[in-house]
This record gives sequence, C-alpha cells and structure tokens, in this order.
Amino acid sequence: MPDFSYCKLEIFVPASHFSAVQTALAESDAGHIGAYDQCLSYSPVTSFWRPLAGTHPYLGAENTLCQAEEFKVEVTCRTEQVDEIMQAVKAAHPYEEPVINVIPLYRTSF
Repeated sequence: MPDFSYCKLEIFVPASHFSAVQTALAESDAGHIGAYDQCLSYSPVTSFWRPLAGTHPYLGAENTLCQAEEFKVEVTCRTEQVDEIMQAVKAAHPYEEPVINVIPLYRTSF
C-alpha cells in the first residue's frame, strides 16, 4: 500500500460556526500548500440526520429526522497532522459528533 503524505479533510459545519472552524484549521496549519497557507474551500450542502435516544443535539430533536443547511469544508493537510487538526476542529465545532472525513490523497499537484 502506498504511503500517503497528504490527505483531504471534509468537515460538515453549520454556517454559524464556520469562522471558528476556519480559525482552528489555520491555527493548526491545515491548508498549508507550498508558499500559501489557510487554503480551503467550502460549499453549501443540505444535510439530514436523526438524533437517537440519549443524544444532546445542537440542532434537531431526539428521534426526529432533522434537515439543515451546512457548509462542507474541504482542506488539505499532511497526514502526520491529522490527529492534531481533528482535535482542533472538534474543539471549535458545536456538534456532539461532528462529521470529519479523512481521505488519503494518492497524488496532488504540489
């Protein structure tokens, strides 16, 4: 299996907390590409989830399907930084269980 030096994070966050997550990413050096830093993209998405029994959702109600507009944030980082960056994002994120997908990048342009 190839060694992946870089990965992409996909983070789903409500617009109200985008700035806090963006700051957490910048402070942990996510999105540092060559002589550029704080590189990320975001786009609006519609998300669905159902909080199960015993949860304390930021949005929605227990056992009720919830729908909300969120931002999908995409940022590249070095694989060795992933754990630190995920901790920083979770500290800035309002959700009990934020969705943070880590995708290894086989090849990049940098």
